[in-house]
Amino acid sequence: MKTSLKLLAFLFAFSAGISSLAAATPNLSKPTAKYWHLWVDSEGKSHMTQCAMGDFVLQSMNKPADPQWQDRQSGNGRVIFTIQPAQWKGTWHEDPKVQWVVPLDGTWFVEAQDGTRAEMGPGVAFLGEDLQTKPDAQGRKGHLSGNIGDGPVTLIVVQTDAMPTRNQPCHVK
Repeated sequence: MKTSLKLLAFLFAFSAGISSLAAATPNLSKPTAKYWHLWVDSEGKSHMTQCAMGDFVLQSMNKPADPQWQDRQSGNGRVIFTIQPAQWKGTWHEDPKVQWVVPLDGTWFVEAQDGTRAEMGPGVAFLGEDLQTKPDAQGRKGHLSGNIGDGPVTLIVVQTDAMPTRNQPCHVK
């Protein structure tokens, strides 16, 4: 298996015109990346599941740049930077769109209707897909989120035009 990965790395290096195989392949092992997925079941209840994506391809972002592991998601989107004030806590709500959220500074939490709560610090990816939830017995819909600690939390949010999935935790591979 390592031989085939070395061959693959060589082919990428050769096709990109890169003379040094070592420079083209910083890591020969196909990586995985963890993320939290907020999803909705067929009954309209939100859940949180920790998932891993690993459908990465070693390729250049733009030649002649060296190859790097990439997993491209399709669709149009927009990027929002947000800074939640110190001790910010939202109310129960749904995501406005299917969105990826990654904290850049500080720690925040997301709690689903099923009671699962994830705390996420810098670099921890989150896929919010809790559109079209139904109110539970307490009238809560979607999720609750807020900051942990005494400082503000800076987030990068990538909202997409993707349709939300239903009853499909960890569908991003």
